[in-house]
Amino acid sequence: MSYSTICYSLADVAKCNGKNGAKTWIVIHDNIYDVTEYMQEHPGGSELIDEYAGKDATSGFDESGHSSDATKMLKKYLVGELKDEDKKVNRMKKRAANGIKMKGVDKQKRRPFLRLFCGKCTY
Repeated sequence: MSYSTICYSLADVAKCNGKNGAKTWIVIHDNIYDVTEYMQEHPGGSELIDEYAGKDATSGFDESGHSSDATKMLKKYLVGELKDEDKKVNRMKKRAANGIKMKGVDKQKRRPFLRLFCGKCTY
């Protein structure tokens, strides 16, 4: 028996934003989870999940320090994964190819602020 994963695009996920009776899907590490039934049980409140409804919630999930139990719990809500072209690494490559900076702030833009802020910074 072969295992086949259902793949969805980011556009498909965006339609599942919890509004107008739609389900609530989020993306974490390129996997898609239907958290519609879990929202009311979320210890941090449903508002935190609602903020990422229909979007990539990886950064929010990772930054909030979820336990390994929370990560294991995700399996229960897994509905699929992102199509290859929408996976984070490929989105970053596409943006880089188009000349769009992904991480950090341009140092030239930072310098005037830092000088103003402490008066000594030349970085």
